Order: sequence, then structure tokens, then C-alpha cells
Amino acid sequence: MAEQNRQTPDVNEQIKIRMDKLKALQEAGNDPFQITKYDVTHHTKDIKDNFDELEGKQVSIAGRLMQKRVMGKASFGNVADLNGNIQIYVARDSIGEEPYAAFKKFDIGDIVGVKGEVFRTQKGEMSIHVSEITLLTKSLHVLPEKFHGLTDTEIRYRQRYLDLIMNPEVKTTFVKRSQIIKEIRNFLDGRDFMEVETPMLVSNAGGAAARPFETHYNALDEDVKLRISLELYLKRLIVGGMERVYEIGRVFRNEGVDTRHNPEFTLMELYQAYTDYYGMMELAESLYRTVCEKVNGTTKVKYGDVEIDFSKPFERITMLDAVKKYSGVDFTQIKTDEEAKAVAKEKGVAFEDRHKKGDILNLFFEEFVEEHLIQPTFVMDHPLDISPLTKKKPDAPEYVERFELFMNGWEMANAYSELNDPIDQRERFAAQDALADAGDEEANHTDEDFLNALAYGMPPTGGIGFGIDRMVMLLTDSAAIRDVLLFPTMKSLDK
Repeated sequence: MAEQNRQTPDVNEQIKIRMDKLKALQEAGNDPFQITKYDVTHHTKDIKDNFDELEGKQVSIAGRLMQKRVMGKASFGNVADLNGNIQIYVARDSIGEEPYAAFKKFDIGDIVGVKGEVFRTQKGEMSIHVSEITLLTKSLHVLPEKFHGLTDTEIRYRQRYLDLIMNPEVKTTFVKRSQIIKEIRNFLDGRDFMEVETPMLVSNAGGAAARPFETHYNALDEDVKLRISLELYLKRLIVGGMERVYEIGRVFRNEGVDTRHNPEFTLMELYQAYTDYYGMMELAESLYRTVCEKVNGTTKVKYGDVEIDFSKPFERITMLDAVKKYSGVDFTQIKTDEEAKAVAKEKGVAFEDRHKKGDILNLFFEEFVEEHLIQPTFVMDHPLDISPLTKKKPDAPEYVERFELFMNGWEMANAYSELNDPIDQRERFAAQDALADAGDEEANHTDEDFLNALAYGMPPTGGIGFGIDRMVMLLTDSAAIRDVLLFPTMKSLDK
């Protein structure tokens, strides 16, 4: 109701007029809200795409009245539906005097059913010559004055329904989002992956470095958390013999909001037995290339002024080499945490006392490297200190078999050769517990049931997580994550 209270007196008067019209309809026994169905034979795009075949034939459409020009005995209007709009020609002699008088009282925003003949006007515009028009829903609020008049981003995000009515390109973005997820599923189904669902309410929110949301389960009188990742339950399924599993679902991280972050977002994680992080590189590269071509019809995508090319092999570089290339600091020559902190001070990289050499290497990467990674790039072999669930590199145990996929300066995926040694995993969890005790709210915690599962034996496994929202942003040239979330997180107007 807060938005309604902001209406101007003029708009409030228009709303009152609409309410009076509805009352008159109801008193005359013509309440549009009593109508339960309407038979639709075509959508507007179908008519335009198949005009030669449909010209001269009867069709039935339904949608929102977006324009109306009354000109004596004949009027023109425009009706918008799921995927387009079309002009309607309404003549008194075609529909009758009383129905025409009723039509003249329709308002912009009303939802109507239209029956009539497909034709082309003298000016060449594809149209419907109406033989019958029915008011299906009375719109009691007033749409913005101009056809594309809703530009206030605050209102667009809070009232997405209004945004979808007024800005057809927004609807196109969300149609494409659905297509992207469909093609991801098709790709994985083609590789014999099985889609599964795992719990959202968990006692131990692990699998990522993030602060969880906490709540209380009244029936069990237990505190629980909303999951921050999908990882630990999916790995349990690998232990159980499900060799290829994936899940696409919401995860929740109690963090800030910006152009690339929303507290709840869509993550996809998949796990494949008997492969490693190189297998995940091949899968990630093939998936991006395939989905982009299926959805956009090309393996290249424009994001702003940048063209990103998925047709070429993705670059591969270790984190050590990337940091050396862009910062000039060679961390292979840095042997201790103290040396790493000294270099960080010299280069102006902020760190915390608890940070170790591996943490500081990652801080250097974030500070000096990420913005340069525009074309698809696998950044490999992260430090052990920031990778508690990943297998060590046999020849360099300070580092692990992990990569992050970067495009447009953004992290798009994170993958491991999964740690399957339960003894090593327990030690890693213990180190995370120590960080949590020292005040790190994003640290993992020991998950005894997960360790119990690993003790039964998990095969060598590759795993990867994809940020679906960022993928949609990239493939739809959307500037902010809120542009690809139907209902992004917004601060309450009551605050």
C-alpha cells in the first residue's frame, strides 16, 4: 500500500473513476471479475509471423489494452500479450452499438478478449478487425503515461509486474533466462547427469566461505541455517553411487547487495565421479559454448562494448603466474606468512592478522588480476589456505587442484578435484573451526555426517559450481544482477 499512497491527486482521481466504472458494471450484471475463462486461439506474434496464412481468417486473442484512439464510429487500439502486440480496429457497425459504447469506456491497462478477422490496414499495418470484444479484467490502477514510461529503477524492481507490462524487453530477458536454464539441463542430460534436490534448511551450512542466514525450527526446537552452497549433500550422493549429479537451486548468503551480488541467488553445482578438475574445465568450456549458441545463435556475445568469444579455447593460467604477470610479485619466492604480509604492505594490499601466505596471494589476485580477465580464462591451482574441500597438488602440496573461470572480469564458476580423504578433510575442517573461533564468520565448520560419508569411500571426483545469475547477465547484456532476478532483494519501505 505504501506505493499507492505516493499517487498524485490527479492519479487518485483517475483511480476513483475506474472504481466507479467497475461499480457500474457490477450493478448492471457485467462484473468482469466473474469471468472465469476465455478461449484463445492465437498469440499476437503468431499472427504476425504467419500473416499470409491467417489473413482473412478469424482469430481470438487476449491481452492488455495498451493504446486506444476513439474516433466517432470507429476506433483503434493496441493489445499486448505474452510475446508481442497487435493493432485492433473496432467499428460500431461491426460489434454493435451497445458493445461499442461499452468499449469506449474501457481504460488503458484493462485486459480484454478480442475476436475478429486478420487484415492489413491501408497504411500496411497488420491488424484485427474486431467482431467481438470482451472486458476480462478491469485495471484499477493507472499505467505510466508513456508506452515506455517506467524508467525509475526503484519502482521497476519493487513492482516487477509493472515493469513487465511497460517494458517488453524486460520480459525478453526473463524468457531468455528460462531458455538458458533449459539448455543447461539439456546439456547435462545429454551427458547422463541426474538432477536432484537437496535440503535448504541445514544444521551446518558448509561448502563455501560465506555468512549464513540463521533461523529456528520450532517443531524440533533446533537452530538451523539456510544453505550457502549445494556441495556437501551432492558429494554424499557420489558416495552413495550416483556417479553424475547436479542441482540448480537457490542458495542464501548473508552479505551485501551490489551489481553482482544478491543475498539469495541461483547456483548450479554438479559432481562427476572418476574425473578431476581438468574434466571440469572441458565440461565448463563445452557448456558455455553450447548454451550460448543454442540461446543466442552464435558462440560470441556482446556485453556492453566488449565481445566475448566462446568459440576459441579458453585460456589457462595458474594463480601464481597471473599474480606475477599483473602485479610483478612472484609468490614462488615468498616462503613465509611474514614475508607475504611485508609484500602486501609494500603494495598497499589490505589484509588481516589471521591471513596466511595463501590468503594474501588470493588478495593480490583480487586486487591486481581479476579486472584483466575479459576473455574466458581458467585460473588454476589455488593456495591450500583458501581451499578446504579440494585435493592437494601432489607435486606442490601448498596448492590444490582447483580453478575459477573468469569472464568480463567476473568469477563465473569454481571447480575442484574433490578432496576424498576423510583424514585430511577432518584436519582441514579443524583448521576452519579455528578460524571461526578466531572470529571468521565465513569459515566452514566440521560436518561430522559428511566426514562419516567420506569414511565409507568417495571415488575420485570432479565438481563445479556455476553462478546462474551472472551467466544470464552475460548472455543477455544486463548491467546488474537485479535485472535478471524477477524479484530482487529490496529494503522494506517500512524501514
